Amino acid sequence: MTASRLALFDLDHTLLPMDSDYQWADFLARTGRAGDPEQARARNDELMHQYNEGVLTAQEAAEFMLGLLAAHSPVELARFHDEFMREVVWPAITEQAVNLVHAHQEAGDLCAIVTATNTFVTAPIARAFGIQHLIATDPQYVQGRYTGKIEGIPSFQAGKITRVNAWLEGLGRQMSDYETVYFYSDSVNDLPLMEVVSNPIATNPSDSLRKIAQERQWTILDLFHEQADQKS
Repeated sequence: MTASRLALFDLDHTLLPMDSDYQWADFLARTGRAGDPEQARARNDELMHQYNEGVLTAQEAAEFMLGLLAAHSPVELARFHDEFMREVVWPAITEQAVNLVHAHQEAGDLCAIVTATNTFVTAPIARAFGIQHLIATDPQYVQGRYTGKIEGIPSFQAGKITRVNAWLEGLGRQMSDYETVYFYSDSVNDLPLMEVVSNPIATNPSDSLRKIAQERQWTILDLFHEQADQKS
């Protein structure tokens, strides 16, 4: 039986009370795996500020974030990510977020995470939530190494619409086939996708998104009392 409802979830500050991209870079920096730790952390903070202000481009993010992947072999990266999941991600996954996902799954909804963070960082996190479908920015991988570049269209801002539509097309579906389409997000960067779904849900919203949600009478959902990293 084909699902009649579609549930899309942003990841960072939405299902997780933190930004996994930011935390991954911070983890590499503080463990001495991102070059000069102070420089890496300063750049990471700068990119987070630009993202929160809605002025970060996918290319700017990729130059730093995907550059971290290019600096290491796949074997090293896999070991690092196992540590990252144990030390940072698993302790941050909350019962409230897991229950939200499970409620949609138990209702028979088709579920997907739609995130700007790259697939290397987020694929294990999607599995942790039990979500099969992941739409994320794809890092280019050539001859057994990450190149530091983006492959295809980044899953960022309006690009999320393009990527969701392409994913659905691959399933032989389109968004209009679903009687209800939910999209949970915390960020104004996701306004393009929020504006085309039937049920946008501002989840742990930034101050700017909360204001917009109130003006447009969108549902506001606060899953977390505290966030692990700052946002505006």
